[in-house]
Amino acid sequence: MLRDEQLSILRDISQSIAFADDRHGKIGELIADGYVMKDGDLFELTAKGVTAVEEHAALGASDAEQASASSDRLI
Repeated sequence: MLRDEQLSILRDISQSIAFADDRHGKIGELIADGYVMKDGDLFELTAKGVTAVEEHAALGASDAEQASASSDRLI
């Protein structure tokens, strides 16, 4: 299971957002786990990384829908 910080890095890479040098060590872990690959100076998500980002987004949307439904019931 990926930690929030790791998912944040994956989302940044998928959106081509630059990140601070202090996160490069964490990217090494993601490369080793098969979520990210390095292409020259750039980092790209692997299919596994894309799937992780999409699944997390889907879970987040599901959680938001449940929270909205719960708050609707409280009114």
